[in-house]
Amino acid sequence: MRIEILRLSHRIQRDPRLSTHVSLTARAFLASKLFYSGNKDSSLENSVNKVTEQFGGIFEIEYIKDPIKLIRKKKKDDYLIAHLTVYGLKLNSIIKRIKDHEKFLIIVGGEKVQPEIFQLADFNISITSQPISEVSALAVFLHELNDGKELDFDFKDSKIKIIPNAKGKQIEKEYLYTKTFIF
Repeated sequence: MRIEILRLSHRIQRDPRLSTHVSLTARAFLASKLFYSGNKDSSLENSVNKVTEQFGGIFEIEYIKDPIKLIRKKKKDDYLIAHLTVYGLKLNSIIKRIKDHEKFLIIVGGEKVQPEIFQLADFNISITSQPISEVSALAVFLHELNDGKELDFDFKDSKIKIIPNAKGKQIEKEYLYTKTFIF
């Protein structure tokens, strides 16, 4: 399965942490790429690339000027276009219908979403019928789409690995030694 995310309308002055969290969530929940529109932000790109370099896996981030053009291209390339919006169909009513698809472009909004996005999407999907952050909506959607396999996924080529620990922080750096931090 190939999963890509489109983050609409990134604003450097307003959204740096939110867009970073969308990117980190996409990566941790097994998406392979994040496109973003709005303001080009090399700081965002550097942050995401640094996490991928340190924690492994394959994840790319790319700025695009025209999200509509990207959506149309992905549709031609047989991607299922899923737009996460509070105004869509409930996730649990359509998830079984879309799981078998091989390629996904998942759209998460920023500021006001253009009406054309709603029209181009194969599915406008609501996680709940209440306002919700794009980060949490993306996490819930990807968790359901992946049947939870991200919870035990081992990212290859990591320089840092977090070791589960009930009482502290334990990491392995480049698998050469283990450090435990108890607090």
